[in-house]
Amino acid sequence: MDLDKSISKTINSLPLQRLRNKHLNLKSSNMESKVICGIQQVGIGVSDFVEAWQWYYDHFGFDVKIVDDEGVAERMLPYTGGKPQPRRSGIAVNLRGGGGFEIWQPKGRALNFLKEPVKLGDLGILAAKVKTPDIEAAYNTFINKGLDVISEISTSPTGQRQFFMRDPYGNLFQLEQDGYVFIDEKKLTGGANGATIGVSDIDRSLPFYTQLLDYDKVVFDHTAVFDDLTCLPGGEKPVRRVILERSKPIEGPLSRIMGTSHLELIQATEGAGKKLYENRFWGDPGFIHLCFDVRHMAAVKAEAEALGHPFVCDSGADFGMGDANGHFTYVEDPDGTLIEFVETYKIPIVKKLGIYLNLSNKDDRKPLGVLKLLRFAKVKRESIK
Repeated sequence: MDLDKSISKTINSLPLQRLRNKHLNLKSSNMESKVICGIQQVGIGVSDFVEAWQWYYDHFGFDVKIVDDEGVAERMLPYTGGKPQPRRSGIAVNLRGGGGFEIWQPKGRALNFLKEPVKLGDLGILAAKVKTPDIEAAYNTFINKGLDVISEISTSPTGQRQFFMRDPYGNLFQLEQDGYVFIDEKKLTGGANGATIGVSDIDRSLPFYTQLLDYDKVVFDHTAVFDDLTCLPGGEKPVRRVILERSKPIEGPLSRIMGTSHLELIQATEGAGKKLYENRFWGDPGFIHLCFDVRHMAAVKAEAEALGHPFVCDSGADFGMGDANGHFTYVEDPDGTLIEFVETYKIPIVKKLGIYLNLSNKDDRKPLGVLKLLRFAKVKRESIK
């Protein structure tokens, strides 16, 4: 009662019950607001699941298995020709920190490959960014291995040292100097650090990426021919280039695995190029989506709809994928690039001991320390088959 009297004296204009209600409403609102925890994974369509994962294992250190599941994709019908499509899908992670890769192989159908290389000005995910703690060591190692490194080490407009390379399937990766670490395993690279996305109109796209995805800090916005991009197809022409970061610190149960990240938007000044998945199915070779780990899917949905980007696929609140389950949904950015949201409910921590992590009763904003047990989910290269 003394506290109530004190509050009443301090805020005479509000009756105590109204003050209590206001506090409860704010608390409820805060608890139910969306949480964008980070980039959970970059989806990569491949023609050979085993070969691709082994390559990412060998060169990017993706040696932790979260999911490996063979089944039928039944909920992506708008993007798979209106019919369920068999597939094998796995999520692999590098515990140094960063987003994972969802490696996705369609099965039982012919794949539709891009007829020409991805170039600046095309619409869709142009490149996946990958963290490295030592850019020179990564560059020299990959050169000595004879990998498809297509640039020298350069500096981005924000001062980040980087180089570009391709995997054996033509997918473009941007290796970036980044000191973030979840578990220091003395690896040459970490996980995904973001993505470069081609858009037709940056001004139209900015509300989607800054408001819905929370990359609200514009750290660079300029139109030019960029020296560090001339190694790429289309890099000889001027483009508008916007680099986005998050002003909020990372938060959420799984956020320490994913760590920090940033997005880069590229707009051609001489007319947009091709849509990378036009007349192709989702799952065909290439970067198929960018996935964000979230909490409070209902709040994400409300905000997406308010911005004019309704969910286009929705698994429902109890979707199982292998040994994990959760709630996944998709939205399209203004050019149709697919962005996935996943609210994770359960993941295997030490599967062979029957240890799983139930996230439904965890703090939606507090990072979990127990995730370091995921080191026991490492797989040997020869077990990927």
